[in-house]
Amino acid sequence: MKFPADLKYTASHEWVRLEGGAAIVGITEFAVHAIKDVVFLELPGAGKALQAGAPFGVVESVKAVFDLNSPVSGTVAEVNQRAAEDFELLKDPYGAGWLLKVQGAALGEGLMDAAAYEAHCAAEQH
Repeated sequence: MKFPADLKYTASHEWVRLEGGAAIVGITEFAVHAIKDVVFLELPGAGKALQAGAPFGVVESVKAVFDLNSPVSGTVAEVNQRAAEDFELLKDPYGAGWLLKVQGAALGEGLMDAAAYEAHCAAEQH
């Protein structure tokens, strides 16, 4: 599994990358493998205010429903509608499968770097 070093990670398996004045948010490769067969993805609309640590959407598989929690506070500037309609894109979680772009982003508390997140995932697998 990949844990890109330029990202920050949440314990609930979302990632964030600061890029220019915005933050790009998605779910991690670990989450994609754990969720498996996605049947529904609900994302907020542009203009929605996000609070770091609070749910912003839902991903549903054939077996379970998972909240998506924001790693940043800010305002949704763009939503990846393609990912919401074509779940295959989620298999490229750090590329075409990104979920949101957030303006005025302030990083949430407790975000992990790649090494800490990799250790967190290893602990969850045991």
